[in-house]
Amino acid sequence: MTAIAANRKVVLLDNGEEANPYRYLLLVGLITTAILEVLDTTIVNVALPQMAGNFGATTEQIGWVATGYILANLIVLPMTAWLSSRFGRKRYLLASISIFLIASFLCGTSHSLNEMVLWRIIQGSGGAALISTVQATMREIFPREQQGTIQSIYIAGVVVAPTIGPTLGGWITDNYSWPWIFFVNIPIGLFAMAVIYLFLTDATYKMNTSSIDWYGVFYLAVGLGSLQYVLEEGNRDYWFDSVLIVRLSIVSAVAIFCFIYWELSPRNRVPIVNLRVIKNRDLLASLALIMSLGFGLYGGIFLFPLFSQNILGFTATDTGLALLPGGIATALSALTCGRLLNGAKPLANPRFLMILGLSIFIYSMWSLGHLTSVSGEANTQVALIIRGLGLGLLFTPINQAAFNSLKGVEIAQGASMLNLCRQLGGSFGIAILSTYLDNMRRFHTTMLNVNLSPENPIFQQRLKSAQSVLLMHGMSATSAKMGAMGLIEQSVVKQASTMSFNDAFLLIGAVSLFVSPMVFVFRSRKSNKAKAAAVDAH
Repeated sequence: MTAIAANRKVVLLDNGEEANPYRYLLLVGLITTAILEVLDTTIVNVALPQMAGNFGATTEQIGWVATGYILANLIVLPMTAWLSSRFGRKRYLLASISIFLIASFLCGTSHSLNEMVLWRIIQGSGGAALISTVQATMREIFPREQQGTIQSIYIAGVVVAPTIGPTLGGWITDNYSWPWIFFVNIPIGLFAMAVIYLFLTDATYKMNTSSIDWYGVFYLAVGLGSLQYVLEEGNRDYWFDSVLIVRLSIVSAVAIFCFIYWELSPRNRVPIVNLRVIKNRDLLASLALIMSLGFGLYGGIFLFPLFSQNILGFTATDTGLALLPGGIATALSALTCGRLLNGAKPLANPRFLMILGLSIFIYSMWSLGHLTSVSGEANTQVALIIRGLGLGLLFTPINQAAFNSLKGVEIAQGASMLNLCRQLGGSFGIAILSTYLDNMRRFHTTMLNVNLSPENPIFQQRLKSAQSVLLMHGMSATSAKMGAMGLIEQSVVKQASTMSFNDAFLLIGAVSLFVSPMVFVFRSRKSNKAKAAAVDAH
């Protein structure tokens, strides 16, 4: 054993400490937990109709099974860096996985909607650590020259998981029953717990956690909780036509303002979230880009199933299979990107990869924005594969650039903010796109109906043609005329819906184009190296 230890190659971290010899086994455990957490945001969506039937709930009520999980996630995410320092990284991760798994079991055994929503909220609060703390831990236990590959593996997992979630959820629900969506978490989570318990050690640096920032916790919970409710329910309640939405919007704005003011106040010596870390321009640029990518990632996953099933006539399985190659493309491009960014002298410039990724992603939105009501599976898959390639080329260099300029306790703080922005971007994306979709559908329907006038010869020609077909099928002249008008109206509604989906995909592309100048805010590699050398010398 002594000879083996003597011959073992020693790998040093940025701070001069020896890297954990079991870091690759830890990587498997950590990635597994992160994938579980992100997967549970979308895997339940296809099972909601069955749950609603079992619980006797309406569509609006059953939506809280998904909303409660995201709500708890958003509130706890910014606090994960503080909680990790307060209780120790290892204990906090183990406790969070335990909470997540216990809540998963209780979700699967729930007998009422209230029970289910309660356990989903608890599951989401436990799951928050499984993305930000896991990402920060991987940044800390692997040396800088391996971070390209390590962060790309993480990105591949958390970006692909929401894409395959509905497919996996549908398969489990069709072949077994919806409780197994939650039960499958347990053996996988127990494996991850065992790996973390046996091989993970606590971080060597700590935040100041001598007291609890109760004001910060209160403002954060009220602000983000109210904001998430407004984003989830706003479109359904016609936004500011609802008194509750108006009141919660005001509460959210006031609470978030108070939170920012208090966290930056000199009187607050132990902030629950250290917002001062955002003065790092690389992190600030990363947060802006990650939020827009969250908008595009979750917005695209929201739009495509609606488009494919309502317009193209795909089944749920067909939709999942159409999304799958795009998810695989994301994983492959993220891993390739990671290899290019590895080492002391990366083979590619992160800025170049970001610009390339943005260009590809915007082009994919242009392609999806020009699909028609008769597009086939091949047309959609090509656009989704291009979209997946663009996402993989974006997430990896953005995360790499953000973490390269963070040190010590800043790493955990940066990870929590990055993941919060990704989640918030998704929430804003779904809320904005659902409203935009409804508005554009009404707009296009109105514009197309202008053409349904007796003076329009094309309309008259199509009306007579449809009427003739119906007469040939034995209808009376009156019924055939009414039926022909109904067919044309159905066609108008379908075309208006298709055009509104086109507009929504183009809006995602426009948002990405709008934030693209943030790429040039990042420091050059030379300035980052100089800064790192100065920090090390200090």
